[in-house]
Amino acid sequence: MTTKGISRKEQILQALAEMLEQGAGHKITTAKLAEQVGVSEAALYRHFPSKAKMFEGLIEFIEETIFTRINRILAEEPRAEARCYAVLSLLLAFAERNPGMSRIMVGDALAGEVDRLRQRVAQFFDRIELQLKQIVREASLAEDWTSPIDPALTANLMLAAAEGRIAQFVRSQFQKRPTVGWDEQWPLLSAAIFGFTSQSQESV
Repeated sequence: MTTKGISRKEQILQALAEMLEQGAGHKITTAKLAEQVGVSEAALYRHFPSKAKMFEGLIEFIEETIFTRINRILAEEPRAEARCYAVLSLLLAFAERNPGMSRIMVGDALAGEVDRLRQRVAQFFDRIELQLKQIVREASLAEDWTSPIDPALTANLMLAAAEGRIAQFVRSQFQKRPTVGWDEQWPLLSAAIFGFTSQSQESV
């Protein structure tokens, strides 16, 4: 998200994302956010009726970015193992490039906010897990391969590995980058699931 040529609404969301990058312990108030944007609190509320709606705007950005890219991955990559690697790597790279939003993804930034925000983030990860399960299930039919465990458990294992890395990133105050070491770890996970060493080390 860049400031050039964007609307006031987008500027507000960008400022909120930047303030989230300060990490835990920095309480974000509408007064501080208005100061960051350079407008009055009343101006904020003309664009968003509540702070919860501002967080929803960021969650919508996360959803749109990730699922647009996932659709592209599915269209361009036919192999199940490479698809899973690309989806998980996309998730890790997005979190690393957007530290403030990674706090939303793990729920850290939503403490004290309305419950529907946490539910929406949970639904976001449920959708990714469902997509991974579908990839695994389709591969069992189309490829000469069978998942060693139930496809739902396979998808859960893969997503848990990615979510854990994002959580470590947030917990380390953004010092432990989620992509570092991933290309070395994925072949181990891939071999356990798909039965061979990953050859899909492509950037996403």
